[in-house]
Amino acid sequence: MFVPELRPWRAARPHVVRATDAVRPRLARAAGIVRPRLARVAAAAKPQVARLTQAAKPQLERITKAGPNARSWQCTAGAATAGLALAAGVVTAAGPWDSTGQRTAERDRAAALERAGGADHGRTNDSSDSSDTSDASDTAVGAPRPAPSAVSVLAGLGGATSTVKSAPAALPTGTGLAGVLGPLLGDPALGARQTAVVVDVATGKRLYGAGADEALTPASTTKIATAVAALSAMGGEHRLTTRAALESDTTELVLVGGGDPTLTARADAGGWADLRTLAGRTATALKKRGLTQVTLSYDTTLYAGTQVHPIGVNPNLAPVTALSADEGRTDDSVSGPAARVSDPAADATRAFAGFLKTAGIKTSAPGPSKATSRAKTLATVSSPPLSVLVERMLTNSDNDIAEALARQTAVATGVRADFAGGGRAVQTQLKKLGLPMTGARIKDGSGLDRDDRLTANLLTALLVKAGDPTRPDLRPVLTGLPVAGFTGTLTSRYTEGAAGVVRAKTGTLTGVNTLAGTVVDQDGRLLAFALLTADTTDPAAAQAALDRAATALAGCGCR
Repeated sequence: MFVPELRPWRAARPHVVRATDAVRPRLARAAGIVRPRLARVAAAAKPQVARLTQAAKPQLERITKAGPNARSWQCTAGAATAGLALAAGVVTAAGPWDSTGQRTAERDRAAALERAGGADHGRTNDSSDSSDTSDASDTAVGAPRPAPSAVSVLAGLGGATSTVKSAPAALPTGTGLAGVLGPLLGDPALGARQTAVVVDVATGKRLYGAGADEALTPASTTKIATAVAALSAMGGEHRLTTRAALESDTTELVLVGGGDPTLTARADAGGWADLRTLAGRTATALKKRGLTQVTLSYDTTLYAGTQVHPIGVNPNLAPVTALSADEGRTDDSVSGPAARVSDPAADATRAFAGFLKTAGIKTSAPGPSKATSRAKTLATVSSPPLSVLVERMLTNSDNDIAEALARQTAVATGVRADFAGGGRAVQTQLKKLGLPMTGARIKDGSGLDRDDRLTANLLTALLVKAGDPTRPDLRPVLTGLPVAGFTGTLTSRYTEGAAGVVRAKTGTLTGVNTLAGTVVDQDGRLLAFALLTADTTDPAAAQAALDRAATALAGCGCR
């Protein structure tokens, strides 16, 4: 995955100005809530994070004491420091830096403001397969020091035991939450129907509910259900393997798709499974057998049914197949809408043939086939762990990964691996977990299907289950949620709100806007929330209204 390079300080200056402009309106609120929150972070985090928050405290105190008459430049510089302290402290506690380039926005902002760390903080090879080519790159002379790594916990979760952190005995009350959320959810921008649930993650107690069991179209918040189902069915360490196999007593080479949606043909693999590596290993194995020319085929039979989603050909999703490279994208993008090739498997195999040719192996024009049980595997490449795929899916709202994980859940549980089977497999896994499935209907993995139905009650239950200390295998569901104002689909949202404090999965279809995630409230409690709307007419206004509601939770004791 692409990891942005650190911009020189001069180039970064306009971004710093924008960052300080965005922080200034929140400074008064930050002064009141950042210091106790930083104290909690320092107690829970590693020594590096504790040193960071301690270093920021004097600047915060000077800003608070400066008062309304402070000169403009002092306010600007102070706001930048306060914003850095808030973002670095709260967001660091809110989730780990991972090894795949996720959450680079937080590191880049810290680096741009203080040169305290680089965009790459020394990634290590995380894959058991040598196709994972990421390596440390922070040792160059003069390179900025790495940003501090965070402990693998969420804000509101304990350190060593990963149990939910205790907070003040008094929970937010239904009356208090209704007084805050009621008027916000009544915003006409939220359409004709709205449902909402707020749950305390530590106890699982529902604190607020409005239409909690009314099933609405969830859009991309469906991916939370897909993530929980996939992790529970396969485990966070599961990897998806693509292999090259030679049919016995023939010269037919079959590229066998393992359903890895992150397989790449790009020159910089970024730590993902790499077709170039697979071709190189395959060429070496063929030459050992005295072969320099083969008949090339490809096998996509791991999945069944139609490849085209019920919405039809769409830039938000490639045809779903067990073999593809770079999600069938025709440009250099790694997320978001893009034109896609019509046959990802054939396209990936042609790229594989080109790499074999470079390695000295001639091939025929590739065609579809099925590897027999007698075929000898010559080489393999494997994806990063499933936990990493889940995080990328949630952070970027990646529809291709979502549909792949629904099908993989079907494969793992013996269900037909098509769109309908993937949806059934996800629902079955959620039932096994004892989650409230009344009214739920899951037709795909991504939420692009308008016939999907989820309740706010189920979405919050999924988040609570992911925070259960007895289910650490589900934790990537929470760590993968976009961070408000920093990552993924929330990067450009919350510029005037709870940046770094709200983590949530967004959902948008025509007439549908949803938001589900977690927030640490003013008293330090970790709350799960789900907000679903129907019949909205202005998506931007609806998003802003949902963001205001989540921001209100962040600043609320609500008792």
